[in-house]
Amino acid sequence: MLTLTDVHAYYGKSHVLHGVEFVVGPGEIVALLGRNGSGRSTTVKAIMGLVHGTGSVNWKGQEVLGRPAFEIAHAGIGYVPENRDIFPSLTVHQNLMLGEKRGAKSPRWSFEDMYRLFPRLRERQHTEAGVLSGGEQQMLTLCRTLMGDPELIMIDEPTEGLAPMIVELVADYLRELKRRGMSVLLVEQKLTIALEVADRCLVMGHGQIVFEGTPAELRANAYIRKEWLEV
Repeated sequence: MLTLTDVHAYYGKSHVLHGVEFVVGPGEIVALLGRNGSGRSTTVKAIMGLVHGTGSVNWKGQEVLGRPAFEIAHAGIGYVPENRDIFPSLTVHQNLMLGEKRGAKSPRWSFEDMYRLFPRLRERQHTEAGVLSGGEQQMLTLCRTLMGDPELIMIDEPTEGLAPMIVELVADYLRELKRRGMSVLLVEQKLTIALEVADRCLVMGHGQIVFEGTPAELRANAYIRKEWLEV
Protein backbone atom coordinates (compact mmCIF):
# COMPACT_ATOMS: atom_id res chain seq x y z
CA MET A 1 0.00 0.00 0.00
CA LEU A 2 2.73 2.45 1.08
CA THR A 3 6.32 1.67 0.14
CA LEU A 4 9.36 3.81 0.92
CA THR A 5 12.54 3.06 -1.01
CA ASP A 6 15.90 4.75 -0.34
CA VAL A 7 14.29 7.92 1.03
CA HIS A 8 16.65 10.75 1.94
CA ALA A 9 15.44 14.05 3.37
CA TYR A 10 17.04 17.39 4.06
CA TYR A 11 16.52 20.57 6.05
CA GLY A 12 18.58 22.99 3.99
CA LYS A 13 22.06 21.47 3.90
CA SER A 14 21.35 19.17 6.85
CA HIS A 15 20.96 15.55 5.70
CA VAL A 16 18.39 14.01 8.08
CA LEU A 17 17.14 10.76 6.52
CA HIS A 18 19.63 8.28 5.09
CA GLY A 19 18.00 5.71 2.84
CA VAL A 20 14.83 4.93 4.79
CA GLU A 21 12.93 1.88 3.53
CA PHE A 22 9.77 0.20 4.82
CA VAL A 23 6.25 -0.87 3.85
CA VAL A 24 2.82 -0.31 5.40
CA GLY A 25 0.28 -2.85 4.21
CA PRO A 26 -3.54 -2.65 4.02
CA GLY A 27 -5.14 -2.70 7.46
CA GLU A 28 -1.74 -2.74 9.18
CA ILE A 29 -0.62 -0.62 12.11
CA VAL A 30 3.11 0.09 11.98
CA ALA A 31 4.77 1.85 14.92
CA LEU A 32 7.75 4.07 14.10
CA LEU A 33 9.83 4.31 17.27
CA GLY A 34 13.03 6.06 18.28
CA ARG A 35 14.49 8.79 20.40
CA ASN A 36 13.94 12.49 19.71
CA GLY A 37 16.03 13.55 16.73
CA SER A 38 16.15 10.08 15.20
CA GLY A 39 14.20 11.14 12.09
CA ARG A 40 10.70 9.83 12.82
CA SER A 41 8.80 13.09 12.32
CA THR A 42 10.92 13.96 9.30
CA THR A 43 9.93 10.62 7.76
CA VAL A 44 6.19 11.31 7.95
CA LYS A 45 6.73 14.89 6.75
CA ALA A 46 8.68 13.60 3.76
CA ILE A 47 5.85 11.20 2.93
CA MET A 48 3.37 14.08 3.23
CA GLY A 49 5.40 16.40 0.99
CA LEU A 50 6.28 18.83 3.77
CA VAL A 51 10.07 18.47 3.54
CA HIS A 52 12.34 17.99 0.54
CA GLY A 53 13.17 14.37 -0.11
CA THR A 54 14.69 12.06 -2.70
CA GLY A 55 14.13 8.38 -3.40
CA SER A 56 10.65 6.88 -3.76
CA VAL A 57 7.38 7.03 -1.82
CA ASN A 58 4.94 4.79 -3.64
CA TRP A 59 1.29 4.98 -2.61
CA LYS A 60 -1.00 2.35 -4.16
CA GLY A 61 1.16 2.17 -7.27
CA GLN A 62 1.68 5.94 -7.66
CA GLU A 63 4.83 7.92 -6.92
CA VAL A 64 3.92 10.72 -4.50
CA LEU A 65 7.32 11.97 -3.33
CA GLY A 66 7.64 15.61 -4.32
CA ARG A 67 3.93 16.15 -4.90
CA PRO A 68 2.14 18.95 -2.98
CA ALA A 69 0.73 17.97 0.39
CA PHE A 70 -2.88 18.67 -0.63
CA GLU A 71 -2.58 16.23 -3.53
CA ILE A 72 -1.20 13.55 -1.23
CA ALA A 73 -4.08 14.15 1.18
CA HIS A 74 -6.62 13.86 -1.65
CA ALA A 75 -4.97 10.60 -2.70
CA GLY A 76 -5.98 9.10 0.65
CA ILE A 77 -3.17 9.76 3.15
CA GLY A 78 -4.15 11.54 6.36
CA TYR A 79 -1.69 13.28 8.67
CA VAL A 80 -2.04 14.23 12.33
CA PRO A 81 0.85 16.61 13.11
CA GLU A 82 2.53 16.74 16.49
CA ASN A 83 1.62 20.43 16.95
CA ARG A 84 -2.11 19.72 16.29
CA ASP A 85 -2.78 22.76 14.02
CA ILE A 86 -6.43 23.25 15.00
CA PHE A 87 -8.29 26.41 13.92
CA PRO A 88 -8.60 28.25 17.26
CA SER A 89 -11.37 30.72 16.35
CA LEU A 90 -13.68 28.01 14.96
CA THR A 91 -15.83 25.70 17.06
CA VAL A 92 -15.10 22.02 17.52
CA HIS A 93 -17.87 21.12 15.07
CA GLN A 94 -16.62 23.64 12.49
CA ASN A 95 -13.11 22.19 12.75
CA LEU A 96 -14.54 18.75 12.03
CA MET A 97 -16.52 20.15 9.09
CA LEU A 98 -13.31 21.52 7.59
CA GLY A 99 -11.85 18.03 7.71
CA GLU A 100 -14.73 16.53 5.72
CA LYS A 101 -13.88 15.03 2.34
CA ARG A 102 -16.86 15.31 0.06
CA GLY A 103 -17.05 13.04 -2.94
CA ALA A 104 -19.06 10.45 -4.76
CA LYS A 105 -18.66 7.63 -2.26
CA SER A 106 -20.10 7.56 1.24
CA PRO A 107 -17.44 8.34 3.86
CA ARG A 108 -16.55 5.70 6.43
CA TRP A 109 -16.58 8.17 9.32
CA SER A 110 -19.35 10.50 10.52
CA PHE A 111 -19.69 13.26 13.10
CA GLU A 112 -21.50 10.74 15.29
CA ASP A 113 -18.49 8.42 15.09
CA MET A 114 -16.23 11.23 16.30
CA TYR A 115 -18.49 12.12 19.20
CA ARG A 116 -18.81 8.45 20.17
CA LEU A 117 -15.01 8.02 20.15
CA PHE A 118 -14.52 11.15 22.27
CA PRO A 119 -17.72 12.09 24.20
CA ARG A 120 -15.93 15.19 25.49
CA LEU A 121 -15.96 16.61 21.95
CA ARG A 122 -19.75 16.23 21.84
CA GLU A 123 -19.99 18.26 25.04
CA ARG A 124 -17.67 20.92 23.58
CA GLN A 125 -18.89 20.90 19.98
CA HIS A 126 -20.04 24.54 20.07
CA THR A 127 -16.93 25.76 21.92
CA GLU A 128 -14.12 27.60 20.13
CA ALA A 129 -11.22 25.20 19.69
CA GLY A 130 -8.69 27.73 20.98
CA VAL A 131 -9.97 27.43 24.55
CA LEU A 132 -9.85 23.62 24.65
CA SER A 133 -7.33 21.85 26.85
CA GLY A 134 -4.32 20.20 25.24
CA GLY A 135 -5.96 16.80 25.52
CA GLU A 136 -9.19 18.04 23.94
CA GLN A 137 -7.25 19.65 21.09
CA GLN A 138 -5.50 16.33 20.48
CA MET A 139 -8.86 14.56 20.33
CA LEU A 140 -10.06 17.17 17.84
CA THR A 141 -7.11 16.92 15.48
CA LEU A 142 -7.28 13.12 15.52
CA CYS A 143 -10.96 13.25 14.59
CA ARG A 144 -10.62 16.06 12.04
CA THR A 145 -8.13 13.96 10.08
CA LEU A 146 -10.49 10.96 10.11
CA MET A 147 -13.28 13.14 8.70
CA GLY A 148 -11.16 13.35 5.54
CA ASP A 149 -11.77 9.59 5.12
CA PRO A 150 -8.12 8.59 4.62
CA GLU A 151 -7.08 5.04 3.73
CA LEU A 152 -3.83 5.50 5.65
CA ILE A 153 -3.42 7.80 8.63
CA MET A 154 -0.02 8.97 9.92
CA ILE A 155 -0.12 10.09 13.55
CA ASP A 156 2.83 11.95 15.05
CA GLU A 157 3.25 11.63 18.85
CA PRO A 158 -0.48 11.56 19.76
CA THR A 159 0.12 11.02 23.50
CA GLU A 160 2.89 13.57 24.01
CA GLY A 161 2.28 15.63 27.17
CA LEU A 162 -1.18 14.18 27.87
CA ALA A 163 -2.60 13.05 31.21
CA PRO A 164 -2.84 9.26 31.69
CA MET A 165 -6.65 9.28 31.33
CA ILE A 166 -6.41 11.05 27.95
CA VAL A 167 -3.60 8.72 26.85
CA GLU A 168 -5.99 5.79 27.41
CA LEU A 169 -8.66 7.52 25.28
CA VAL A 170 -6.11 7.92 22.49
CA ALA A 171 -5.24 4.23 22.84
CA ASP A 172 -8.96 3.40 22.46
CA TYR A 173 -9.03 5.51 19.29
CA LEU A 174 -6.10 3.51 17.89
CA ARG A 175 -7.85 0.25 18.79
CA GLU A 176 -10.95 1.45 16.91
CA LEU A 177 -8.85 2.20 13.82
CA LYS A 178 -7.47 -1.33 14.09
CA ARG A 179 -10.97 -2.81 14.37
CA ARG A 180 -12.04 -0.90 11.27
CA GLY A 181 -9.08 -2.16 9.26
CA MET A 182 -7.38 1.23 8.85
CA SER A 183 -3.73 1.41 7.84
CA VAL A 184 -1.79 3.45 10.41
CA LEU A 185 1.78 4.74 10.66
CA LEU A 186 2.17 5.67 14.32
CA VAL A 187 5.07 7.79 15.56
CA GLU A 188 5.17 7.21 19.30
CA GLN A 189 7.53 7.33 22.27
CA LYS A 190 5.32 5.41 24.71
CA LEU A 191 6.47 1.88 24.06
CA THR A 192 3.60 0.25 25.95
CA ILE A 193 0.92 1.69 23.64
CA ALA A 194 2.92 1.02 20.48
CA LEU A 195 3.59 -2.60 21.46
CA GLU A 196 -0.08 -3.13 22.28
CA VAL A 197 -1.67 -1.83 19.06
CA ALA A 198 1.03 -2.33 16.39
CA ASP A 199 1.33 -5.26 14.02
CA ARG A 200 4.97 -4.35 13.31
CA CYS A 201 7.53 -2.06 14.90
CA LEU A 202 10.24 -0.03 13.19
CA VAL A 203 13.03 1.56 15.22
CA MET A 204 14.91 4.57 13.86
CA GLY A 205 18.35 5.80 14.75
CA HIS A 206 20.41 8.50 13.05
CA GLY A 207 17.94 8.77 10.18
CA GLN A 208 17.88 5.06 9.35
CA ILE A 209 15.75 2.02 10.20
CA VAL A 210 17.82 -0.03 12.65
CA PHE A 211 15.20 -2.64 13.55
CA GLU A 212 12.06 -4.10 12.01
CA GLY A 213 9.96 -6.82 13.63
CA THR A 214 6.87 -7.76 15.60
CA PRO A 215 6.11 -6.29 19.02
CA ALA A 216 7.09 -9.66 20.53
CA GLU A 217 10.45 -9.57 18.76
CA LEU A 218 11.09 -6.02 20.01
CA ARG A 219 10.18 -7.00 23.57
CA ALA A 220 12.68 -9.86 23.34
CA ASN A 221 15.49 -7.70 21.92
CA ALA A 222 17.03 -5.98 24.93
CA TYR A 223 19.99 -4.68 22.90
CA ILE A 224 17.82 -2.71 20.45
CA ARG A 225 15.71 -1.25 23.25
CA LYS A 226 18.75 -0.19 25.27
CA GLU A 227 20.75 1.14 22.31
CA TRP A 228 18.02 3.00 20.42
CA LEU A 229 14.99 3.56 22.66
CA GLU A 230 15.75 3.81 26.36
CA VAL A 231 16.94 7.10 27.80
